[in-house]
Amino acid sequence: MYTTKNKNGKSLIITKILGAIFFSLSVLLIPACNKDENNQAHLSVRMTDAPANYDAVMVDIQGVEVLGNGGTVVMLNTNKGIYNLFDFTNGMDTLIASGNLEAGTISQIRLILGTENSVIVDGEVHPLSTPSAQQSGLKLQIHQTFEAGVSYYVLLDFDANQSIVLQGNGEYQLKPVIRTINAAVSGSIKGNISPISMGTIITASSNGVSYSTIANLNGYFMIAGLPAGTYDITVTPVLPLQPITITGKTVVVGTSTDLGIIIF
Repeated sequence: MYTTKNKNGKSLIITKILGAIFFSLSVLLIPACNKDENNQAHLSVRMTDAPANYDAVMVDIQGVEVLGNGGTVVMLNTNKGIYNLFDFTNGMDTLIASGNLEAGTISQIRLILGTENSVIVDGEVHPLSTPSAQQSGLKLQIHQTFEAGVSYYVLLDFDANQSIVLQGNGEYQLKPVIRTINAAVSGSIKGNISPISMGTIITASSNGVSYSTIANLNGYFMIAGLPAGTYDITVTPVLPLQPITITGKTVVVGTSTDLGIIIF
């Protein structure tokens, strides 16, 4: 979690790392300067996606709640609707909720889903069921102190590839996974593939942990929120093309490591 504050000419940067939460999600907090009004902070919630090998993933968002001081629940003004996660990949995102709340410690964000969730596979629409334990709201732990007169935003990185589970009966289930992207202590890897091969999976691995994405229609890809370190990258295209492995690529905080054009 990354928070910056700029007020009365002074700057303060507070960095806090959260482990993996529900949904390969990402929580990124960046405040801007505002006047202190009624001891309130302003919060905006945005959503992005790590793409998956489906035609589309439709998520029915009906509400966003914040659990604050003393268990107080604040319902944000939510842009309700059905969102195709694939509209928000490789650096794109969208605003799903915003609102004011009392300054203080925020322990949890709850993402409330409706029933119209679906995945499209080979042109066929499949309903996505949601486990009963999550129907009251997907609980995202953040434990962050919000200050009066400051605007924050939270970025939820929805990993569709890990969030959709094919059941033994052929039905699909939505088990959301969200990863926290911390801009203050992370970097990214990007590049292009040639020839463009739909469904090409790019995986970056370091110290036994892997992060993946899928190249877009133009062959471009980006894996964001990577801790600094050395990575091996595997690019797996659709057959008959064969995988390519690139080893020893360094990721530095605050920069994007460009792999250039990867030719099969």
